[in-house]
Amino acid sequence: MARIFPFPAYRYDASRFDLARVLTQPYDKITPAMQERYYALDAHNLVRIEKGREEPGDSPQSNIYTRAAQTLDAWIREGVLRRDAEPSFYACSQEFTVPGTEQRRVRRGFLALLGLEDYSAGVVFPHEQTHSAARADRLELLRHTRAHTGQLMLLYDDAGSRVGSLLEPALRAAPENELKDEYGVVHRLWPIRDAATVQSLAAAMADKKLLIADGHHRYETSLAYRNECRSLGTGATPDAPHEKTLVTLFALSDPGVTVLPTHRTVGGLSGFDFGTFRKSVAGIFDWYAYPFAEESQRAPALAEFRRDLAARAKGDAVRRAIGVYAGGGAFYLFVLRQDADLGALLESVPAAQRTLDVVLLHRLLLARHLGMTAEAVEREQNIRYHRDAAEALGAVDSGAAQIAFLLNPASSRQVYELALAGNVLPQKSTDFYPKLLSGLAIYRLDG
Repeated sequence: MARIFPFPAYRYDASRFDLARVLTQPYDKITPAMQERYYALDAHNLVRIEKGREEPGDSPQSNIYTRAAQTLDAWIREGVLRRDAEPSFYACSQEFTVPGTEQRRVRRGFLALLGLEDYSAGVVFPHEQTHSAARADRLELLRHTRAHTGQLMLLYDDAGSRVGSLLEPALRAAPENELKDEYGVVHRLWPIRDAATVQSLAAAMADKKLLIADGHHRYETSLAYRNECRSLGTGATPDAPHEKTLVTLFALSDPGVTVLPTHRTVGGLSGFDFGTFRKSVAGIFDWYAYPFAEESQRAPALAEFRRDLAARAKGDAVRRAIGVYAGGGAFYLFVLRQDADLGALLESVPAAQRTLDVVLLHRLLLARHLGMTAEAVEREQNIRYHRDAAEALGAVDSGAAQIAFLLNPASSRQVYELALAGNVLPQKSTDFYPKLLSGLAIYRLDG
């Protein structure tokens, strides 16, 4: 069963600090340039804990992890971070514009502590592979700070909207915290302190199956730390602080749950020739060209190409399509042939995954026809990932990449059902938008 718990969060004193200047994006989204900007924004910006800078002379005794722990302790002593008086759940929302569109959406959920369960227990389900380097970094930070400054994003099926109805009264009130981040996303937070509501929410979530939408590294780090603590003699006490982790929960049916595609570019392949590549896949994919002889024709060709690619995600589940661009004055749609035998082509792939665009790309185009091994992709050798389609296309135009592949996103329901059936997708198969800010509510294991 899913066990959730209220907790007294540490939060920035909003009477002293502009939250937009002290909270950060999740650690894995913080680029070096963002890190420098966060450091400059405010002396109390969370980046000093979430993703600190290495310094000359760092050693096992003094490093980014020891400084993070010292900073956290100091900010609590100084009242920068204040602990709420009583355990609470925290209703939250993110209001945002879907990138590349004018669609305005609101995603609503709540923060809680989740009792950690091994994947084998059938309560929490991953959907993507993770990297060992990121897990090692987060584990070292957790060992030193004994605090979760960021949250996992989990999805659950709220049939009948039982959970949603319990959150609704809080979401109608004025939020205690509100800020707009650097991407224009408005984040709001409402503590839920009423004991009856807290109890009802915990009961309503007990039978839920939870999908890790974002934060696989954080969850696996929490499991590793829990196991370390158990090995030191504390045992598997359900109420122990290390037996829990910080999560934000959203219903699958929430209209604000948004999955964006993650596009790919490939470069540095010896002897790559697009014409040869296109011919090599002709037995599996039909192709349709959107040519532009002059620059003035590029925008209309691109618009038609993008429209037709998006249409493939809506109706034709069998003949999936991948957008392809290698320069040369044309965009292409590679459309799965009607007679393509995916059972034979993807024999080692679970049947439920065989029509996923990202699986077709990785297994058929990248591996079979470009010779890119799974190990090379894991090391991000010759491959780069892009949220922005224009950035991916621009990489080809600038010569930074030889070919770009544009994808449609999987739906949240599709990812949920695949995960519950035991399917793990290729890395960067999903991009749930927007990200959850770190530091909005902090869980400190030492109280």
